[in-house]
Amino acid sequence: MTRRRTVFGVILAITVALATVSAGDVSRQQADSFAKKVAIITQRGVTAPPPSSTARRTTVSESEVNSWFAYRGGDVIPSGITQPKITIIGNGRVMALATVDLDAVSKQRSNGGTFDLWNLVGGRVPVTATGVLQTKDGRGQFELQSATVGGVPVPKPLLQELVSYYSRSENHPGGVRLDAPFDLPARIKQIDVGPGQAVVVQ
Repeated sequence: MTRRRTVFGVILAITVALATVSAGDVSRQQADSFAKKVAIITQRGVTAPPPSSTARRTTVSESEVNSWFAYRGGDVIPSGITQPKITIIGNGRVMALATVDLDAVSKQRSNGGTFDLWNLVGGRVPVTATGVLQTKDGRGQFELQSATVGGVPVPKPLLQELVSYYSRSENHPGGVRLDAPFDLPARIKQIDVGPGQAVVVQ
């Protein structure tokens, strides 16, 4: 795994587990603080653990992540997705919100049929997904519970189409599966989420 993919994986794993705060808490200083912590987590992932095997913990606050999205997330957030926010509900339950450009997806996926749902959607609309995130022993999994597009409830397959389209890469041309188990990067064992913060355990 390249360093760039590792850094992206660290950021993705942390942000999926965190809530956002109000825009008033956004600052460049906190964005820089988050970037430094990601660098520390990434570096620990390529160095040998201490002889005592004591878990190494890095605490990341909600305001740091939100600030990073605002000031430094442009290179990681896919084109066509803006204003991403993650809200923690409790007991592992999280909600992701973003404004998504549906035009590119609908052009690719529409088959031209009268009843093709992709003929009916387009433009930039808010998309939400709510579910339960679990991390343990270096593995994570997200169980989707509900999703909306423009405030209208949609089935999981439609949300999967959006996720697949915007998560495509050279190594994963089909994109990411929503409910597929995944390895946490950088030797992260788990991410403990508490009120207003997450603790990354390595």
